[in-house]
Amino acid sequence: MKLSLAIVAFALAIPAASYAQDSTAATNGEYPNTFSSGSANVSPFTNQSKRFNDWSISVGAGVPLMQSSDLTSIKNGNGKNLFGYSAYVSIDKAITHAFGINLQYDRGETRQGWFNTKDAAPDATAVGARTQYDAISLLGDVNFSNLLRRVDNHSTYRWAIHGYAGVGTIAYRAYQKDIKGQRLMTEIKPFQLGSMFMQAGAGLKFKVNKRIDLEGRLMYVVTGDDEFDGGGDANSAINKRSEQNSDNFFNATLGLSFKLGKHDSHVMWHDPLQEIYYKLDVLANKNQDIEVCKKGDADNDGVCDDWDRQLDTPAGARVDGAGVALDTDLDGVIDLYDKCVTVPGPVENNGCPVKKDNNQTAVEVEKTLKDIYFKFNKATIRPESNSKLDLAASIIKENGGNYLLTGHTDIKGNAAYNLKLSKERAAAVVGALETRGISENVLKSRGVGSAEATIPASASDAERLADRKVTVRFIESSEWDSIKKKDYEDAPVKKPVKKATAKKKKK
Repeated sequence: MKLSLAIVAFALAIPAASYAQDSTAATNGEYPNTFSSGSANVSPFTNQSKRFNDWSISVGAGVPLMQSSDLTSIKNGNGKNLFGYSAYVSIDKAITHAFGINLQYDRGETRQGWFNTKDAAPDATAVGARTQYDAISLLGDVNFSNLLRRVDNHSTYRWAIHGYAGVGTIAYRAYQKDIKGQRLMTEIKPFQLGSMFMQAGAGLKFKVNKRIDLEGRLMYVVTGDDEFDGGGDANSAINKRSEQNSDNFFNATLGLSFKLGKHDSHVMWHDPLQEIYYKLDVLANKNQDIEVCKKGDADNDGVCDDWDRQLDTPAGARVDGAGVALDTDLDGVIDLYDKCVTVPGPVENNGCPVKKDNNQTAVEVEKTLKDIYFKFNKATIRPESNSKLDLAASIIKENGGNYLLTGHTDIKGNAAYNLKLSKERAAAVVGALETRGISENVLKSRGVGSAEATIPASASDAERLADRKVTVRFIESSEWDSIKKKDYEDAPVKKPVKKATAKKKKK
């Protein structure tokens, strides 16, 4: 039987439905969390949002038949057909449309051997037995009808095939009877390692009404115990008749399930595919003629006037989803009229920033470079000056222009040494600014040493600090080409001279 893509989609959706029976539309303005489907119409799954019942109580009674044991209930050469009795009650919780968990209590008595233990032994070779048992188990419940139901099956959903499997603990008292009488052979208490058992089987349910289901089950019980049938000790003559180590039996029952809750339908009887296809049919039958832009688009910007927040957008302007003209740099000038789309600027300058006078720029740069520090008697700039250099570079890049940086020293010391040091320090500042993105054609340097110092040598070091500085001057284009990049030459690197090897004297 071929299954459509809808069946596959439903099977993939089963894990997601583990804690939710239905999605409730609710918009609260919050973004969905990362565990949701991504829809904005999501809300927490609560008891108030449930659409289906998911609890029920089941009861039933039936007949157990020993099948795999030394003493059996089915006539196969060691006895005759003997019928016991069984009953069960369970609390059932449906997790999804196709899976649930049942906590079940079983009580019953099996009868096996050559005769019913209620009767007298017919001869000295006949052996009969009976086993009274109580069991508690946890069963998984799979609704195969919901898993395998075809999407084109529109029949009333009243029959369902279920599969069960689980483990638990079983306590029993096994009696054996022969011509000498009846005696207790084995007693097992519950909740011990030797009392563990498992059972699995299938059931066919019929929905009588929205509150009651009728179900027939056939379960196979594996006791894991060779003494369950009343054969006595494992080494007894009876238990040596067959090699199996587990006495197993069938349990056929007929029962009722009572569905609890205030809703009309139980989740295990809900067919999600039928609901999906019903909704699709409703949509298919609806009038699909949708009128777009009832109020028109007055400014012809592609956004209907029904939700256009700017009804007079200029022709040619790019707009956002609400019909508002775009202003990328948020300077109050829309992109259509903005000459500098990505850089904020005043309206009167068409959205472009107003450049400062270059002479004023030179004053700002000089003020910024006032606190540049060098290592003692060197042209190496100290690390604490980096922030000042960054600011000076940003001012120059923002306003443009060509600038001459002049290095000065105080009057104290050797004049020739001071002149050399001022030239090197001015060039070092130019180099530091160029590493911060300033073009090599924008800055030049020179040094004047102590030629322009105004503080006498007798003054304190703090007072002579005013003469140790770098000044900045804007240079017009006509004058710029006549100035050298820097006013000193780097000292040539001397190559090492190889010594001639002495020739050996001939003897």
